[in-house]
Order: sequence, then structure tokens, then C-alpha cells
Amino acid sequence: MWFQKEFFLELRKRGIYLITNEILQNIPEIKKYKVGIAHIFLMHTSASISINENADPSVRLDFESFLNKLIPDNSNYFTHVIEGIDDMPAHLKSSLLGNEITIPISNGKLKLGTWQGIYLCEHRFNAGKRKIVVTLNGELF
Repeated sequence: MWFQKEFFLELRKRGIYLITNEILQNIPEIKKYKVGIAHIFLMHTSASISINENADPSVRLDFESFLNKLIPDNSNYFTHVIEGIDDMPAHLKSSLLGNEITIPISNGKLKLGTWQGIYLCEHRFNAGKRKIVVTLNGELF
């Protein structure tokens, strides 16, 4: 059975945020699925979504530090800067990490590994609300 829902994430400043619980709170319908797939799509080009370690917050800090070193703000070779010094760097980071993930569903839950969580990678200093589309497909209980 197919199911789809759109919702906004909590407003955040630049950084890497664990959003697994926020997503699950917005899709209680997942509990009806015995087996299936959850496709999670972030509808933006200056933020990204990723799966990584969910236990130690220093992973998120190191993740952010590495991305900022790899693609620094205010580089003199960027021409797309109409929205500020973080504009083009945010688009590049989004393309590198991606804006969608697919996770198996098993017995009404996301089938993530023990230390895995879903990250929102916010690449703008002052971003607006971020919209997510979750599509579920699978066999119901």
C-alpha cells in the first residue's frame, strides 16, 4: 500500500541535526507496515539529508567542520552569491550529500542500524523552514 505525507521540519540554523525522531513523529502511519520501504525526500537545494552515527554528537560537529573546510564560504571564485556568502557553498554541499534517502521498514519501524540516525544537514546560516516528503510502500499488518 502506498502512503505519502509532506511536513515541515523544525526551523534550524546552520549545522548537522539528528532528525530521526522528528520524522517518525510526523509519520505514525509507519506502524501499520509489516515490511516495506520509506523514501524520505528533502525539497531543497541548500540543505541535505544523510544517514550517519546517532550516538556521539561530536560526529555531527566533525561532519560540519569537514564540509566547511572542503567548501568554504565567501570563496572568491563563486559567482552565485546573490543570497549571501553561504549561498553557493550550500548548493554544492547539498549536491554532494544528496536530498533523499531510502530506508527499509520492518515490523512498523525504520530498519536502521544500531548506531544510525537520519541527519538534516543545514548549510545556510539563516535558512527557512525545510519541507520533507515521506513516501511509504509495503505490506500492511
